[in-house]
Amino acid sequence: MLEKCAEAGLRMTSQRVLIANTLEQSLDHPDADEVYRRSHAIDSTISIATIYRTLGIFERAGLIQKVTVGDGRSHYEIARDDHEHLVDIENGQIHEFQSEKLQSLLTNIADEMGFELTGHKLEVYGKKHGNVACRCIQIKVY
Repeated sequence: MLEKCAEAGLRMTSQRVLIANTLEQSLDHPDADEVYRRSHAIDSTISIATIYRTLGIFERAGLIQKVTVGDGRSHYEIARDDHEHLVDIENGQIHEFQSEKLQSLLTNIADEMGFELTGHKLEVYGKKHGNVACRCIQIKVY
């Protein structure tokens, strides 16, 4: 993440480095308040305003992206290859997955509309069927 910040030409203060490291080490999709709690535990001088400002800077630079999971808060993850989120409405788990079929469908839709697909963002909500094993890439609980 720090290398990507440098490539984006961002001036990296010690607090921005801390926030970048906090996001990079997250095994979940933290919201701004959680990023603040984790960062504040390491540097008690950091403010919530600094968190929000830095998240905005990172997002505008394309380094992080918002994940909406239906709880009214913005959650964040480091930007990486296209993937989708399947949110389990019963326990809040965020299941990440990739689908060649979906990618193909989205590409075809964009083409039909006269566009070249350059990216997309998708959150799907549902609940698991019984004891069927999850076939997702990764499960992150927020």
